[in-house]
Amino acid sequence: MASRPAEDQRPVLIMAQDEGLFGRVSRPRACWAPPGVRPTAPSQLIREFVQVFAAVAPEAGELISLILPTANTAMMNLFLTHVSETLADFFIVMQVDQAGWHHSRTLQVPSNIRLIAQPAHSPEVNPVEHLWEELREKYLHNLAFLSLDALEEQLCGGLQAIMQDKERISSFMGFPHLKIVA
Repeated sequence: MASRPAEDQRPVLIMAQDEGLFGRVSRPRACWAPPGVRPTAPSQLIREFVQVFAAVAPEAGELISLILPTANTAMMNLFLTHVSETLADFFIVMQVDQAGWHHSRTLQVPSNIRLIAQPAHSPEVNPVEHLWEELREKYLHNLAFLSLDALEEQLCGGLQAIMQDKERISSFMGFPHLKIVA
């Protein structure tokens, strides 16, 4: 179904969606230290990862996310169902990138969601990319995790903090192409 049914009178919510890979592979980054002191930062190379699926509606200050074990069609189906149920009072138009699972034949798009593909190889038009930067800079900066559970706990804390600040979401993820002009 390419368009919204005429009888559907729910308000339209414009969202952007993306997946971010987070793992126990750490890269030390610059940090502040007093003059003459060389800071130390932990580093590790353990190849364990999780995917964060996130959708943002910057105008409304809404952020929905799930931490999942991998990125594929089954996980995208799970995420779309979660978004659809969480925002059941809205008709959602969701910008997605060109990942294979976004246009898979087995993708099950709920009736209150329409997917719109962003141009290929253009992450700069997806505001969720700023969420990944914010998480890495403010919540995962120079940390080494003893387990994947510890990483997930830190990600949950960061996502919750961002999710509760609607002004912050609108500020750093409010792209002009996601605004509806009436």
